[in-house]
Amino acid sequence: MFEKILIANRGEIALRIQRACREMGIKTVVVHSEVDREAKYVKLADESVCIGPAPSALSYLNIPAIISAAEVTDAQAIHPGYGFLSENADFAERVEQSGFVFIGPRPASIRLMGDKVSAKDAMKAAGVPCVPGSDGALPEDPEEILKIGRKVGYPVIIKAAGGGGGRGMRVVRSEEELLKSVEMTRAEAGTAFGNPTVYMEKFLENPRHIEIQVMADEYGNAVYLGERDCSMQRRHQKVIEEAPAPGITEKQRKKVGESCAEACRQIGYRGAGTFEFLFENGEFYFIEMNTRVQVEHPVTEQITGIDIVQEQIRVASGEKLRFSQKDIHLKGHAIECRINAEDPFKFVPSPGRIATYHPPGGPGIRVDSHIYQGYFVPPNYDSMIGKVIAYGDTRDQALARMRVALSEMVIEGISTNIPLHQELFADPAFVKGGTSIHYLEKRLAQRKNG
Repeated sequence: MFEKILIANRGEIALRIQRACREMGIKTVVVHSEVDREAKYVKLADESVCIGPAPSALSYLNIPAIISAAEVTDAQAIHPGYGFLSENADFAERVEQSGFVFIGPRPASIRLMGDKVSAKDAMKAAGVPCVPGSDGALPEDPEEILKIGRKVGYPVIIKAAGGGGGRGMRVVRSEEELLKSVEMTRAEAGTAFGNPTVYMEKFLENPRHIEIQVMADEYGNAVYLGERDCSMQRRHQKVIEEAPAPGITEKQRKKVGESCAEACRQIGYRGAGTFEFLFENGEFYFIEMNTRVQVEHPVTEQITGIDIVQEQIRVASGEKLRFSQKDIHLKGHAIECRINAEDPFKFVPSPGRIATYHPPGGPGIRVDSHIYQGYFVPPNYDSMIGKVIAYGDTRDQALARMRVALSEMVIEGISTNIPLHQELFADPAFVKGGTSIHYLEKRLAQRKNG
């Protein structure tokens, strides 16, 4: 097992990884930008290294600085968390070439799954259900593109092979729009991702977003840890997540889960990962795999009793998985609210100093957050400042506990999206369960207009 791990991230995930390490008796090195010098996890770390000024490109995306910090502190491994460099195959390669262990999959796996065309090909080969679409990248020939569009059937969606975070995608509802949309998406993809390759998929009108959490070791062992429903989204960014997903049967869960575990074995995957699906009319359609720990991993931890971050560390150190599929039992229900520093309905970031902070508590409540009273929320990074997780024996109990938690939570000095969460937890459609990925945006549009 490692004696010292460098955490190449910030915010709540840096503190989450640090807590896992401390529980395991592993020393931590935290890298930070100048603006994050006063962060809680920096103060709690065994060692900390400032790697640059506030802009991400000069600090958290500065690969040479991170490698140098690992070298001067004698760290043995680097945990990338989520975001920043967590799915950067070049970074993972540099980490390994520099003599450190990357706590995540091998660079080849990150590259394979990071390109959505190659990822879809690999999933088809492994028997994972995929959205109907083009077989790989769209060709240059306009006539061939039009033929593919007719075969798939409208509406379709054009996606950038190297895209992510809701960028590099365009819905096309008629043949007349297709060629221009392909051209525009290629140009956008080339500029944003350095890769103009695009592909086509059938556009599903009212799908849910269901994802499967997997864990695999380097010895060919792979398990799935149930599913999460992440359908409550705005502009492809998740707002609320829960596990298990309402209305998914054990038969459905087992079928798609086993296909994901088999895919891990076929591609030689190591570590934690998440297979993301659109779910409509009882069918799953693979859209992408995230080769890292997810923001929403706590809801899976709550219903399985497995510490995903600690298992990442164990697998990266060369250990075998300590459990098999028969050991995985889902118990109860968990829901997570992402707490963002932003206007709750205009969604404008709200950086600044927190004048008052009172986190919620009580049975079944977990708060993953790095903030504290007097903490300054910088304007330089993502607006998420924490997560509230509610666990109950049933979904209704988890909902009730979250309502209480949101009513107790006090963050003053900045605006947060807590009022939005409170509205959603009183919304009959959400309370019933099973809303589509378009529900929140339609609801917000109605709120704005009425």
